[in-house]
Amino acid sequence: MGISAAMVKALRDRTGLPMMDCKKALTEASGDEAQAIELLRRAGLGQVSKRSERTTTEGRVACYADPETGRTGIVELRCETSPVANTDDFINLAALLARTAAKADDPTPDSLPRLPNPDNPATPVSAAMETALNRLRENIQIARVGCCSGHVGHYVHHNSQVAVVVKMNDACPDELKADICMHIAAMNPPYLRREDVDPADVEKERELAAESAQGKPENIVEKIVTGKLNRWYADIVLLEQPFVKDDKKSVGETLLAAAPHLTVDKFLRFEVGGA
Repeated sequence: MGISAAMVKALRDRTGLPMMDCKKALTEASGDEAQAIELLRRAGLGQVSKRSERTTTEGRVACYADPETGRTGIVELRCETSPVANTDDFINLAALLARTAAKADDPTPDSLPRLPNPDNPATPVSAAMETALNRLRENIQIARVGCCSGHVGHYVHHNSQVAVVVKMNDACPDELKADICMHIAAMNPPYLRREDVDPADVEKERELAAESAQGKPENIVEKIVTGKLNRWYADIVLLEQPFVKDDKKSVGETLLAAAPHLTVDKFLRFEVGGA
């Protein structure tokens, strides 16, 4: 059976794959489009293992807030090159993964592909990932994924390289939630509160502070150590960092000024290529 240019173009439009690949598949399938699509899918899967060892240092982050459930999903999706990260296929896949994460309890990079596709629950998300792999011809990996529910805010930087989801312990104005998210994006605090800091790191910092105050009276040494520790905590602990929009107050003080007992319960900050 002759394979016409129209047949090749139709298959190209359906799959987004190169014309020569489409023609080859149609020829092997004797013009049967459905069979040609399956051949292309299998050929693409055959390339996945070859690509899986390639380094993925580019990509993008995405968030999705479900208006019905109040759940927000966040994902970091990586690929090999920046041009691929900015394609519609890659952007749409990241958005799909974030929507899927918003519906999941404790999603992981391994579990997310097995979940139902929100746009087609009869198929897993992995099928959409396979389609993107076939089209983009790069190693694509879910680096990190998470979900928060409750009083949640989120922020995605304009370049889609950094995203933040923050969960408050109580109702909080949307503008303030957005401001806290942007603060986290900019300041990248490693910890939420000082109790989260490794005690070994605290002790090391305390020893360094004490060494710097050697020779001074004991009561002065203690004040110096306390002051240095407080400044150290203000660098690494979210609730004690000076708030970027008003550095005369800490983030914790800003929240308490908005509502009694208001604080952050949890935050997720994903940056492409970050730990």
